[in-house]
Amino acid sequence: MSFKKLLAYQKAFELSMEVFELTKLFPKEETYSLTNQIRRSSRAICANIAEAYRKRQYIKHFISKLTDADSENSETQVWIDFSKSCSYITNEQQQYLTTKSIKVGKLINFMIRNPEKFGVT
Repeated sequence: MSFKKLLAYQKAFELSMEVFELTKLFPKEETYSLTNQIRRSSRAICANIAEAYRKRQYIKHFISKLTDADSENSETQVWIDFSKSCSYITNEQQQYLTTKSIKVGKLINFMIRNPEKFGVT
């Protein structure tokens, strides 16, 4: 099975693409700060899930990469909050993205708690 079939990866990828689309509207002065940070952290969620899946032969490596993904997910939530506080996104957009991020976090934590379901021996 490919990591791309993992629900956590798919939902994280969706979140990342929605963040990308929204940040296209951020002011140009945020290009190298907030825009870059939120795009980077949201993309890193997917990358760490993919790396975890490829390292599933070793439980500690698998869990380590998933905790990295979870950390990036939390960081993304912080940048979402900053985006709202700076009035770059609406309350509704903040709630929507945060809810999506929380769901991604639950999927990642399910993987951490149940590594055997993902081929970890």
